[in-house]
Amino acid sequence: MAYKTICLDYDGTIHDSIQIYYKAFLKAFDYLVQYGHQAKKDWTKDEVKRFLGQNPPEMWASFQPAIPPEVISVVSKMIGEAMRDSILNHEGVLFEGALDTLAYLKEKGYTLVYLSNSKNYYMEINKNEFQLDRYFDLFVSSEMYDYIPKKDILKKLKSTLPQPILMVGDRIHDMESGHTNQIDTVACLYGYGKEEEFIGSTYQINDIRALKKLL
Repeated sequence: MAYKTICLDYDGTIHDSIQIYYKAFLKAFDYLVQYGHQAKKDWTKDEVKRFLGQNPPEMWASFQPAIPPEVISVVSKMIGEAMRDSILNHEGVLFEGALDTLAYLKEKGYTLVYLSNSKNYYMEINKNEFQLDRYFDLFVSSEMYDYIPKKDILKKLKSTLPQPILMVGDRIHDMESGHTNQIDTVACLYGYGKEEEFIGSTYQINDIRALKKLL
């Protein structure tokens, strides 16, 4: 199929964000333990990876016992500030070949859409750090749509984009976005999702550079 628009998730698809997220998460969780909101736990990177790709309200809602909203606000801010500082200190890491792949897709004439379950500030600092506006035609964060599910954001965007559309991502939210909107999907197996999240995906890739062969 001759696709015209490629929607790409960011964390786990383009950005190897566990490299900076893990440290930020541990800092916030220590705060929760310190003030009695969570029991002490030694988190592995693999355990923390599952939060990447979720929007902030969805992520914190999964914790037991429930964390009060005012505390969620504090720890969300802590993670955000820690990740911001890491990116501004040039500690952010993209998957190998990510920018070359984006350049290739741009040169081929695809409309490229950045579509991430993130806050606006995070999208903006990554855009600036990696000069992503050289490649993407449209930047969309879930905060811009009050954190509604990614599938619903894409539903709102769909009619404004050249079609057919292809959704590329590493989590179930990305696959659901495609399935719900009758859009083909690319499952990025190298990211942070698990095999069961990719059931029904149109394509599967083990390296972002594989998009060059696919498209």
